[in-house]
Amino acid sequence: MLKLFILLLLSLSLCAQTITIAVATNVSYAMQEIKEEFSSLYPDIKVHVVLGSSGKLTAQIRNGAPYGLFMSANMKYPKALFQDGLALQEPVVYAQGTLAYFSVKPRDFSKGIALLKDENIEKIALANPKLAPYGIAARQALQRAKLYKSVKEKLVFAESISQTVSYVMTAADIGFIAKSLLYSKKMHAFKEDIHWLSVDTKLYMPIKQGVVLLKSKKNADAYKAFYNFVLGNEAKAIFKKYGYII
Repeated sequence: MLKLFILLLLSLSLCAQTITIAVATNVSYAMQEIKEEFSSLYPDIKVHVVLGSSGKLTAQIRNGAPYGLFMSANMKYPKALFQDGLALQEPVVYAQGTLAYFSVKPRDFSKGIALLKDENIEKIALANPKLAPYGIAARQALQRAKLYKSVKEKLVFAESISQTVSYVMTAADIGFIAKSLLYSKKMHAFKEDIHWLSVDTKLYMPIKQGVVLLKSKKNADAYKAFYNFVLGNEAKAIFKKYGYII
C-alpha cells in the first residue's frame, strides 16, 4: 500500500508543470485573479509570474530569460520579438489599457489635465516612456494638451507603472498611472473625482496590450493552455473588472 502511495505521488509530481511568464506591471492585480481561475481548471500547471516594465522584460527575453509567454503593455515590444524570431507567432491584443490621474491628497479634478499647472503641484510622476508604454501615453497626453513644456520640470520618471504608484504614494503630488491599478484592494480608499480621474482617451493613442507565445523548449502545451485562457471569456471578464477595455 505504501509503495502504491509513493508511486502515486511520483506520478503526480511528474505531471505537474511550472511555466514562467513575463507580465507588464499594470496587469499585476488582475493577474492574481487570472492565475486563480486558471489553476482551478489546470491544477497541475503552476504559473510563475515575473513583473516588470515591458521594455525591461523585452530586454530580458532577448538576453535569454526563460519565459515562455509575454504579456506586454503594448504591441510594439511583442511584435519586435516576433520579428527577431523569438516568438512562435504574431502577437494579439488581449486588452486595452487606460490612463488615470492619481493623487493621495484630494484634488480639484474638475479642471481636468489643466490641474497639473497648479502651483501646489510640484512633482508629477509618470513611467519612463523609454521603458513603459503607459509612460508613452502619459507623455502623449501632455503633448496633445499642449502642457508638456510648461510642466516638464515637474516630471519625475519611474521605471514602471507600479513604481509610478509608489512615487505618488511617497513623494510626488500626482501621477499618471494605469487605471487598472486603482481596482486593487489596497487602493479602495481612494475615490474617483476626489483622488483620481480617468484621463481623456482622446489625449493618447489606444494602449493595445499584446500577448505572444515565446519559443520555449519545455512545457509548450502548458504555455499554450495559459495563452488560450488569457484570450478566453473568463479572463476577459476579469480584465473588464479591472478597468480594461475589451
